[in-house]
Amino acid sequence: MLAAYAARFDPTAPVAALEVGDRPEPEAREHWTTVDVRAASLNHHDLWSLRGVGLTQAQLPMILGTDATGVTPDGAEVVVHAVIGADGHGVGPREPRSILSERYPGTLAERVAVPTANLVPKPTALSFEEAACLPTAWLTAYRMLFVAAGLKPGQSVLVQGAGGGVASAAIALGAAAGIEVYASSRSAAKRDRAVALGAAAAVEPGARLPIRVDAVIETVGKATWAHSVASVKAGGTIAIAGLTSGDPEPAHLTRVFFHEVRIQGVTMGTREDLAALLAFLARTGVRPAIDGTFALASARDAFARMASGEHFGKVVLTVG
Repeated sequence: MLAAYAARFDPTAPVAALEVGDRPEPEAREHWTTVDVRAASLNHHDLWSLRGVGLTQAQLPMILGTDATGVTPDGAEVVVHAVIGADGHGVGPREPRSILSERYPGTLAERVAVPTANLVPKPTALSFEEAACLPTAWLTAYRMLFVAAGLKPGQSVLVQGAGGGVASAAIALGAAAGIEVYASSRSAAKRDRAVALGAAAAVEPGARLPIRVDAVIETVGKATWAHSVASVKAGGTIAIAGLTSGDPEPAHLTRVFFHEVRIQGVTMGTREDLAALLAFLARTGVRPAIDGTFALASARDAFARMASGEHFGKVVLTVG
């Protein structure tokens, strides 16, 4: 079957380590289901894998990808929840938590095998491409906003780095839920897109906000951390799910403890969170921003687009 996979590691030019070609079919396993993939979306996790983060040489070649939608052998349209081993379903009670493409082949292929319990019905209101954007970035944003930060209508949030998958998802979800959303970006075009998605205002990184916010959605790290700590109100929450610009130095811990700021890490979410997210989108009409779609055979072009940092929203691969 055709797949996009890490053939080697390249810390400086990760796209160069990507290969697109034939890989073996998924192995049949008890309590697992092989899904015919219809669409899959890319995440920065895939670039980190190509750099050699989270994988070893012994695991290569590894099919990449954590997000997918597709069709089961009985014809059901499903969304793949990519967290494996969180509760033992289909992998054994001692299985450590991982996500697809870390211990098991990922979703950037014509077919992918996952524990049957990890399949969530796809609402008919969502296309395969739209739903494929959700299991990592949108699920993470949903959990950051509504579980980690516990935000309610009428509260406020700063979303750092508008344009990335998690950030654009947080803007759209927050605005739809009645939260006052502020966003930051170095790009004027991305700031405009953030406002179009529902942000009350979009500012340059480091710019002073008109208020201190109840929560900050942080996925950038070093480049925005000082601004995040300065922008959150006393007793507020910084929900962090990534550090694309590296670890922050310094951490500004004096302000963190003096103002009793809570820092909450988030890695994706549960199957129940994913089902709730799908229902939220089906009811509200909110849809993920899709930067572009590429055929699986053109996965290198898709990865280059994501690696460029010029995209806004999700980059999607279509299969079949």
